[in-house]
Amino acid sequence: MGVIIDGFIQAMLLIVSLDPEIIDIASLSLKVSGASTLLASAMGIPLGAFIALNEFPLKRLLKNIIYTLMGLPPVVAGLLVFLMVSRAGPLGTYGLLFTPTAMVIAQVLLILPIITGLTITATRAVDRAIIDTAISMGAGRLHTALITLNEARQALIVAVLAGFGRAVAEVGAVMIVGGDIRWSTRVLTTSIVLETRMGDYTMAIALGTILLSLSFVINMALNLLQGER
Repeated sequence: MGVIIDGFIQAMLLIVSLDPEIIDIASLSLKVSGASTLLASAMGIPLGAFIALNEFPLKRLLKNIIYTLMGLPPVVAGLLVFLMVSRAGPLGTYGLLFTPTAMVIAQVLLILPIITGLTITATRAVDRAIIDTAISMGAGRLHTALITLNEARQALIVAVLAGFGRAVAEVGAVMIVGGDIRWSTRVLTTSIVLETRMGDYTMAIALGTILLSLSFVINMALNLLQGER
């Protein structure tokens, strides 16, 4: 119990002191996870809406693949990206391995199925009468999709938050493709693993507290923004 209390105290001291390394680690965590969530949302929401609102061959198979990938193991995603960006891979000439860019790619691969799958569910839950009314009033496919997404906006925010939560808590994939390099690719989750392996449980708890605090603040800000709207 004393270790946990010491960890909370250490977390407060690190936050108040504005330790440069902690600031760098926390800011990189937010940048990587934020960029991953934005990219995955930009692709996943339109894709999910398209799948939900249209009929085409192999639609059921595509949905099953997306739902299966929602549980994609992080280490598998990290391995796939590693093979793609390593020197022997097709993207090896760009030197992406052990960079924040590779970490973003790995996180997008992880959370894209989550946001897409939740968007499909949210879009299908919209009252069909709203969609039929929009069509009867002459709305095109794009306009109808926008109306449907607007009706499902609450569920879409939950989908985005779920994707961000998965991204910011990710450790396996980012460690494989990022390498946990100090002052370069070290993020809060990989730092927690490192400190735990070194036996510095107080610092690990402190970093975990900072990670939870950042996630809480971001989620609260988004919820408040949605409430105002």
